[in-house]
Amino acid sequence: MSVWEKTPITVPKPAVTKMVTTSSNPSEETLTDGDHGHIVEKVVSKEMGSVDTDSDYTLDLEAQTVSASPTRFAFLRYAVLTLYRRLFTLVFCANVGVFIWVMSSNQKLLALVNATAANLLACGLARQPLVVNSIFRIVLLVPRSAPFTLRRIASKVYHYGGVHSGCGIAALVWYTGFVGVMSHQYWAPRTVSASTVVSFSAAPVALAYTILVLLLAIIIVAHPMFRMKRHDYFELTHRFSGWLIVSLFIALLLVFAHEISQAQGQNLGLFLVELPAFWFLVLTVAAIVQPWLMLRKVPVRAEVLSTHAVRLHFDHAVTTFGKGTQLSKHPLRDWHGFATFPDPSPAGTRGTPSFSCLVSKAGDWTADTIKNPPTHFWKRGVLLYGFAYSMRVFKKVIVVTTGSGIGPCLSFLGDDNRPELRVLWQTRAPLKTYGQEVIDLVHRMDSHPIIMDTNQMGRVDMVPIVHRLVAEFNAEAVCVISNPGLTRRIVYELEARGVPAFGPIFDS
Repeated sequence: MSVWEKTPITVPKPAVTKMVTTSSNPSEETLTDGDHGHIVEKVVSKEMGSVDTDSDYTLDLEAQTVSASPTRFAFLRYAVLTLYRRLFTLVFCANVGVFIWVMSSNQKLLALVNATAANLLACGLARQPLVVNSIFRIVLLVPRSAPFTLRRIASKVYHYGGVHSGCGIAALVWYTGFVGVMSHQYWAPRTVSASTVVSFSAAPVALAYTILVLLLAIIIVAHPMFRMKRHDYFELTHRFSGWLIVSLFIALLLVFAHEISQAQGQNLGLFLVELPAFWFLVLTVAAIVQPWLMLRKVPVRAEVLSTHAVRLHFDHAVTTFGKGTQLSKHPLRDWHGFATFPDPSPAGTRGTPSFSCLVSKAGDWTADTIKNPPTHFWKRGVLLYGFAYSMRVFKKVIVVTTGSGIGPCLSFLGDDNRPELRVLWQTRAPLKTYGQEVIDLVHRMDSHPIIMDTNQMGRVDMVPIVHRLVAEFNAEAVCVISNPGLTRRIVYELEARGVPAFGPIFDS
C-alpha cells in the first residue's frame, strides 16, 4: 500500500474551474480560471476534446471537494484485507490445516509429495491461458439483471492471482515438510509401511535440496516490491526457475519412486501409475507446454503516433472485449502484455480484420519499440481475458484513466453490448501524443468524454470529478486504469466512501 492511499484527498487550487460557451459553434468552448475569468484554453471538441461535455456542464473542482469521511474500517477492508489477500489466506490456511493433519499421520512421505505436486499443478493452472479464459467466461456469465451484490462479487474475478500465490507458498510448505521427513529418513531409515524399511540414497536428497533452494529463490523474486522494481529479472527468474523446478521434481519423483517401489518389491511403472503426484506432474507439464506450442512470429504494422506512443496493428487473430496479448522481440527473453481493441477498419499487414494495442514510453523496451518500430513480434498462447472484461456485468460504468491507460479502455469497443460509459481521461497533449483517430475512438465510447490536457490544466485530482459523475450518471461502477500507484489510490478513495471502484492489481 503506497503512502498516497493512506492520505486523505487533497484538492489543489483548480487550474480550471469553469467552462463557458463563447462561440456560436456548440462544439467550441472556452475554459476560464475562476478567480479572474482569464481565458485558459479554447477547446474544439472534435479536435481536442479537452473537456468535451454538454455546453452547460460546469467543471468546478472546488464545489466537488469530497467532504464525506471514509466508512468505518475502510482501510482494513479495502487496503489491508483485499480480495486477493483473502483468497491467498484461504488457500494457504486450508493447506496448513491439512499439513498439520498429515504430519500427525503415518503415511507422511507419500502424502507430502502428492500435496506438493497438487499445489504446483494448481499454481500453474491459475496462470494457464486456457484456464484463465475459462474462469473469466464462467464467472462473468452473471447477467446484468442479477442482484448488484452478486455482480459486484463476480467482477472481482481478476483477483484470481491470490490462488496462484497461495498455492505457490503452500507448495513450499509441503515441500519443506517432504524434504525434512526424507532427510530424517536418509540419516535414520524408518518404516514406510508395516513391513517396509527404506534407506534413501544421496541422489534424491541432493535433488530435493536443490529444488528447495530454487523454490525459495522463485518466491523471493515474486515479492511485489522486487517484481515491480526489477520486473524483467522477476520474469526471467520465474520462468526458467519454474521450468527447472518442474524438470528436477520429475527426476526426483522418478528416483524417489524407484527406491520406494524397490523397497516394497513393486514394479516401478505400476507404482508411478498409482501415485497421484505423477499425474499431477503430467498435467503441470501439459499446462506449461501448451502456450509454447502456439509460439510463432507474427507480422505487425507499427503506426508511430508521437515520440511518446506507437499503435501496433495485428491481423493474425480477431480480438474481443477485454482481451490482451503477450508480445516479445525474442521468445526466451522478456514478454510484455498489452490490452487490445478492434480496429474500425482493416489496418494490418494483409488487409484482413485487425486489432490494435497502444504502447507508450515506459522503459527501455517500449522506448525502443517507438524509436525502432518492428515489423514482427513473437506471440504465444491465445489472447487472454484481463481486468476490463470484468466490467461487462455492470449497466453503467465510468471509465477513469490517464495516459496510455486509454488503450485498455478502448477494449470496450469490442463489445456491441457494452455497458453505458462515461470517460474521464487525463493525459498530456492528447491530440499530439495519440492522434485524432484515437480521440475519435474515445468519442465512440462516450459521445461527450471529459479529456483533460495536463499541459494546459496541470494534474488535477480526479476523485471529486468522479464523485460528481457517479451521482449524475447513476453509475454502478468506476473502472480505473492508470499507473499502479494512482490506480490503488483512486480505487481506495472511492471504495472507502461507498463508490464501487475497480482497477487492475499488480498480479492481474
